[in-house]
Order: sequence, then C-alpha cells, then structure tokens
Amino acid sequence: MSLEVLLTSIEQQEWVDIPEGWLQGRTLYGGLVAGMMLHKAQHHIKAENKQLLSCSITFVGPVQASAVKLTVEVLRQGKSVTSIEVRVWQNDAVQSILVASFGSARSSKITVAQQPEAPDFLATEQLPRLPNLDLAPECFTQFEIAWANGHAPFSASPVPDFSGWFRFDPKKHNNRVMSEADLLMLADIWPPGVLPMFDQVAPASSLTWHMTLLRPMQYQLHDWFKYRVHTEFAADGYSTEQAQIWDAENRLIALSRQTVTIFS
Repeated sequence: MSLEVLLTSIEQQEWVDIPEGWLQGRTLYGGLVAGMMLHKAQHHIKAENKQLLSCSITFVGPVQASAVKLTVEVLRQGKSVTSIEVRVWQNDAVQSILVASFGSARSSKITVAQQPEAPDFLATEQLPRLPNLDLAPECFTQFEIAWANGHAPFSASPVPDFSGWFRFDPKKHNNRVMSEADLLMLADIWPPGVLPMFDQVAPASSLTWHMTLLRPMQYQLHDWFKYRVHTEFAADGYSTEQAQIWDAENRLIALSRQTVTIFS
C-alpha cells in the first residue's frame, strides 16, 4: 500500500490498514501515527482559510502494524481558531492522541522575528547518509538523511545533538504537493538528540511532541529540508529537546519540542 492510498483511506473510513515498511522496532513509526492523525483532522475541518498553527501529540502506548481506528472531535470552532482532537485506537484502547489548532490570519500590530539562523551545510551529495544504517529500524528506508554535524547514534559521544538534511526517499514515494501531515511523518525520522551518547544500542522513544508551524506549506514531497536538534536536559530516563526545521532556502518553517523516554 502506498502512502497516497493510506491517506485516501483515512479520509473515507474510520478503520484503516497499515502499509508495510513503517515499523520502528516492533511497533509502528511514531511519525506515521502523528501524520495519520493530522491528516484525519485536516480532512475533517476542510477549512481552506485556516492554516495549521500547532499540534501536540501524546504517544500513549505502542501501535502495532495492524488495523487502527481513528476518531475525531472538534473541541471548539471559533471565528479565527478551530481546535480539534484525533485519537488512534487499537485493541479497544487509545494508543495516541493529537490536539491541533488551525487558525486564519488576524489583524495585529505586533511583529517579531527573532528566529534562529539556518545552519550552513555542505551540499547533500557531499555528506554521508545516516550513520549506522544497518542498525536503523525499518521506517528509515522511507526517507533520506544526509548527516552534516554531530556524532553518530550509539557512538558513546560525550555530547548530544546533530544536524543535517532530510527528505522523503524519491525511490519510495511519488513526488506531489507536500502537506503538514507529510511534514510530521518526515520530521520524526531523526533519532532523539541524546542517542549519540549511548555506548550501546538501546531504545529511546518520544513520549510527547509539540510542533509549531511558521509558514504555509508550499513544498514538494521530494524537497530537501534542514534539521537541527538541541537537548536541553536529560536525567532519570527522560530527556527534553527542541529542534528547528528550515527549507532549502534557509527559511524557518517549523519548531519542534519533544519529551523522550530513554533506556540507557
């Protein structure tokens, strides 16, 4: 099943099957789960004058590679902002929850532009692809990552964090207009920022994830984007990190913040 077929089934029915190739260990890739929920939300509200402002995801439990049910509820529909919740169900239990806010432009005198500058990377063809690819889960084959800075995962680095280019793999996905749901699927492919500090292979998984969108999505699925993560704090089996995403023209398009559960 292609990604396009999956998204169409989400629009047309409550229960959907999961395509092959998206496992992250023994469970479903979190980015796909988040993207499925956001696509359900966007299709439900059908508000062309309202853009996605932000969304928050809680990964309640592991999603298996079998059929899931997606339920949707509009929490509030105001003049400018619509808030909506989507849940993923499996085995009669909620496994993931997304709350998204969509808003139309409003008149304001306030303008602030203090966003971080985009990093300067070598061209993608001059950079190595994701290190330790043989250790990467199945879902990594859906994307391309050109590693620019930072140590490899599981390399016992004394410091965390890394950066680089990333995109959907053109060999796996047909080019088309990119959506916000696609961006969620793409953005979660980067490993947690603390993974270079692991001295052996061990799991780490997102617990909560918040994304803020700063620009309308005007991209193609095969476009390259820049990513940089900064770990702010890690202790007692959890870490907190923030990340930025820029387009190829160095325009900041999204801010990400995650709480990660670590097992090392």
